[in-house]
Amino acid sequence: MLGWWFVATQDVFSAEELAWLRGFPEINRGELIRYFTLTGADEAFVRQFRTGRNVLGVAVQLCTLPWLGFVPDQVAAAPAAVVGRLSQRLGIAMGELRGYGEREQTRTDHLREVAGYAGWRSMDTAEWKDLDEFLFARARGPQVRA
Repeated sequence: MLGWWFVATQDVFSAEELAWLRGFPEINRGELIRYFTLTGADEAFVRQFRTGRNVLGVAVQLCTLPWLGFVPDQVAAAPAAVVGRLSQRLGIAMGELRGYGEREQTRTDHLREVAGYAGWRSMDTAEWKDLDEFLFARARGPQVRA
């Protein structure tokens, strides 16, 4: 359903620009504190994933989702300040993140669990249609009647 977006970005952005847009941006101190502070419940959730690498990887995903609205595929490329803050809170060495998500399916499965925990959900076809119509109307701008 989002094919139109993919085509539009391919026409507008170079491969390098798309890679940059789909990655982690720089983070400022305010964002670091706001989005990368785990609650007790968050910590209990991420600790379910057992190994240090998975716990830290899931924590990065959990905090990144509300920050960016998506999680870049290369979770291990998260800014050092992000990884450092979470590793300190969780008592897990920063280097553990390097091996996280070597299997794409692991990252995807974990992201589904993170999204569910965070209260995110998938949209059905009717909701996608409503969003598409809303965005199209916004892109056209106000219609002036003569």
